[in-house]
Amino acid sequence: MTAMSSCTDLEIDETDSIITRDVNTGEFIPLTDPASALNDLYNKAGGDFNTQEDMFALSEVTTDELLVPTRGTDWGDNGVFRQLHTHTWRSDHQFILNSWNKLNGSVFRATEIIESNPEASVAAEAKFLRAYNMFFVMDFFGVVPFRGVNEGPDVDPMVMTRTEAYAFIEKDLNEALTGLKSVSPGTDNTNKGTKESAEFLLAKMYLNANIYKGTDTFDNGDMQKVIDNVDAIAAKGFAIQEGYFQIFEPTDDTETILWLKSDIGPRIWNTLHYSQNAPDNTGGGWNGFATLAEFYDSFEGDPNTNFVGDGQEERRGFVPDANTANSENVGIGYGFLINQQYESDGTMLKDRQGNPLILTKVIPNLVGNGETEGIRLIKYHPYDPTDTEDTNTPLFNSYRQNEIFFRYADAHLMKAEAIMRMGGNATAMVNELRSHRADTPPLPTVGEEELLAERGRELYDELWRRNDLIRFGQFTAPWALKEVTGDPTKNLFPIPETALLSNPNLVQNPGY
Repeated sequence: MTAMSSCTDLEIDETDSIITRDVNTGEFIPLTDPASALNDLYNKAGGDFNTQEDMFALSEVTTDELLVPTRGTDWGDNGVFRQLHTHTWRSDHQFILNSWNKLNGSVFRATEIIESNPEASVAAEAKFLRAYNMFFVMDFFGVVPFRGVNEGPDVDPMVMTRTEAYAFIEKDLNEALTGLKSVSPGTDNTNKGTKESAEFLLAKMYLNANIYKGTDTFDNGDMQKVIDNVDAIAAKGFAIQEGYFQIFEPTDDTETILWLKSDIGPRIWNTLHYSQNAPDNTGGGWNGFATLAEFYDSFEGDPNTNFVGDGQEERRGFVPDANTANSENVGIGYGFLINQQYESDGTMLKDRQGNPLILTKVIPNLVGNGETEGIRLIKYHPYDPTDTEDTNTPLFNSYRQNEIFFRYADAHLMKAEAIMRMGGNATAMVNELRSHRADTPPLPTVGEEELLAERGRELYDELWRRNDLIRFGQFTAPWALKEVTGDPTKNLFPIPETALLSNPNLVQNPGY
């Protein structure tokens, strides 16, 4: 009792897959409308992953790609974001607990749908969603608790090892493939589980198989499965899109394999300064997330500016200068925002003290910053790019409300990496992608370092950076403002305290 009273925030939530819906008997009553429950689960997945905390923060803020410096008293948040960046999180970190609860809750909900004897297509999509959520549990925590629908609250959920969870997810996806529909690119086709989205997740599984199986080397058989699944996706017409930022607009493209309905506001406003706004969001940005100078420097272009014509590659985006903003009614730029920022009419923006709004390249510290430190980055844009009447129509409320989770360029780079892991040359495939990105010259040769950098340049802010860094052995490497390095136990997050108290079958991960 003394030990328990010394802990905090130990309330157990049903969403952590510990408690069943029917806590009186544990007897499972099949769902009366599995199709409706499936739709609800899609909405839950979109909502769970769209926030700036939880799974997004664990995937991005723990890396060299994003950080959230404290600016005055803003973004202190009891150090939760700083702990992620410096790899000093503990087992009571709120985002870790939230991620555990959300993901495991979705796994259990999917199991309820599957066990309610739905029609084949519903069962297949539920298996895809179970695999999708379980993949992140396995990836983040290394173990996966699992409760059968007929197990009552007096039964402690079994715990799958990482290898067992890998086999379970693989089985779910292969079974789902028999019932999922196959689609071609298009907004109306790609907002649910399909054969192509299952093939994408299988490719991601096989690419990371040595991590999940605990082996030291990449297996050629697994790498060939990556290639086969990517080829199957390409055979349906998915391909690299011309025009990088158009992929993230509310129009059809050839790259989106899976998008989920969500409020993409956190992908827009969490990085923008308070003075950067849109007609339907005059309160401006939230002035939080920024990137490291060294990540910005991995792109082609002038290292100190990102205005139009600074020689930057397309994916680094641009900041409209006064003339560009006024002539093209652009306003907020695309990609990486550095130096002076402008209104859409070309007027220089100012900070809250009335000084020119100049976003600096370097963030000197994680605390004690002013409001302008750090380069900001934005892929989804608050203005309507299809607006031909020069009215600067906002997208924040009228957007199709989707975030892209699986994208063909990622699959293309997975295939390139698999070829490299098998002893082949990935240069041609990487340069094929770069040839579709304007002002992006070919690379003379591509090894591990170049391929990891290319994945960062292509997929920043898309929840894959932590996964990539671990696979390339770089997650515990040093980068700016990171206090600890070289600890391999940080490749897994700790099991939350409440989960350990609830289920004695769970054992804390090493290092915590």
